[in-house]
Amino acid sequence: MMAGSRRTWLSVVTGVVATLIYFGTAELIARSLDVASAPALLIGQALIPLMPTVLIKSAIAVFGTHDKLALVITIVAGGAGCGAIIGWIGARRRSLALVVLIGFGLLPAVVGVSSGAGLAATGPSLGGAAAGAAAFLVLLHLAGTADHSSADTAAAGDDQQNRTPARPGRRAFFGLAAGLSAVGIAAVAAGQSAATLVRSAAGTVTKLVLPRPATSAPEIPAGAELDVSGLTPLVTETSDFYRIDTALFPPSIDAGTWMLRVHGMVENEFTITMAELLDLPLQEHYVTLTCVSNEVGGDLVGNAKWLGYPIRDLLARAKPHTGADMVLSGSDDGFTASTPLEVLTDDRAALLAVAMNGHALPRDHGYPARLVVPGLCGYVSATKWVTDLEVTRFADREAYWTTRGWSTHGPVLVASRIDVPRPGATVAPKSGDRIVTAGMAWAQHTGIAKVQVRIDNGDWAEAELSEELTADTWRQWRCEHTGLSSGTHTVAVRAIDQAGNVQTSERRPPIPGAATGLHERQFTVE
Repeated sequence: MMAGSRRTWLSVVTGVVATLIYFGTAELIARSLDVASAPALLIGQALIPLMPTVLIKSAIAVFGTHDKLALVITIVAGGAGCGAIIGWIGARRRSLALVVLIGFGLLPAVVGVSSGAGLAATGPSLGGAAAGAAAFLVLLHLAGTADHSSADTAAAGDDQQNRTPARPGRRAFFGLAAGLSAVGIAAVAAGQSAATLVRSAAGTVTKLVLPRPATSAPEIPAGAELDVSGLTPLVTETSDFYRIDTALFPPSIDAGTWMLRVHGMVENEFTITMAELLDLPLQEHYVTLTCVSNEVGGDLVGNAKWLGYPIRDLLARAKPHTGADMVLSGSDDGFTASTPLEVLTDDRAALLAVAMNGHALPRDHGYPARLVVPGLCGYVSATKWVTDLEVTRFADREAYWTTRGWSTHGPVLVASRIDVPRPGATVAPKSGDRIVTAGMAWAQHTGIAKVQVRIDNGDWAEAELSEELTADTWRQWRCEHTGLSSGTHTVAVRAIDQAGNVQTSERRPPIPGAATGLHERQFTVE
């Protein structure tokens, strides 16, 4: 390899390693200061609003609830690519490369401060930039030593080269580069793991003293859960409940200072504090929530017991003006959702919720307060970390996702999925030649009337339904099949709601408002 090419290649490696050290150091500092100030999070939070809709939808479809981790990994990988370019510059102009590297490292701090994150957000970036610059200079020095060592060896001729047992400069360079890379990657992984633990513990750390509900949720009927192994539980554990939102890290809000403002086209504007909210007669309701990004057969849906105050009572206090038709809810993180006013003022269990499954909301799910509205997809109704309700009109205001191509109203469509058997499973007949299929069906605020199942494009057969908890929750179903021959079969499911709407077989992606189509699954009979 020519000396110039060798020097360039070693410098490129130097840039990549320095970038990994930058991210790793910054992650560790962020965990000791403020978990939201890591450069990857600051950059990611700034990029999310700028991303094309199709890219966001593709990321959610591929990675599901791991979309945020995927974004962080992509940012670190992209940063390493930038580091490679900086290293290439360093092979020619070391001072310029160092300036670019430090500027690259300080960019997240500028983004954080400009978005209101505060001076504390600069700490991880400053520390990371210093560590990255130090690694850059040390490795560039070793790269020069390695390059000169190789050149000297080549100049000495073949005989001298054969007598030289090793090239200490190159060995030292690659040994340090490998070690620093491992440290940087491990630090990023440790930082992200710590962030996950902090998020998981946040609901306990910030727990409210909850009052007894004035209206308790109904008792779960004995027949509301079917005895089928592998079937999704009727009530979703909080730790298993899906999380899709625009916050890379959930806001940290003090319930003692939290306030909700109700304003806009109303006679009586007012604010309500958490203490005032908890003094009101709160209600418990089971409500199933669905993400608009849920693909056919997907798991971005869950059912929980929520405690909160009816939104219709808040709006009755505000007295909306004639002509208002929408409530624009705003989150502490800047997210907005547009909900039809009529949905928030009818008899459904639309809540300003403070608790989930008997405990204060975890930060991931909106602590200290969020909206829960049956019958609408979350992007137009389930605002987390809610701080603002503006009564307005669809003609006058747009929300976060409606400006990106989603429909304005986002109703939940009748849907169903197969849980049992698992994809590609091999099943053995039970009790003779009996095969059992099972799953979930939902049509929030309308309710499920029937579920039908078919095998291999045969006739539709009616499935057994669990007892209905409420019209706002999903229901389990099961179906027995006999006479299936050995080999591969395909099962399909469709649901019919209480209004007579049959789940459509037409395939449609989530944009502009919920995916449609029938869920199918293949399995093999022994």
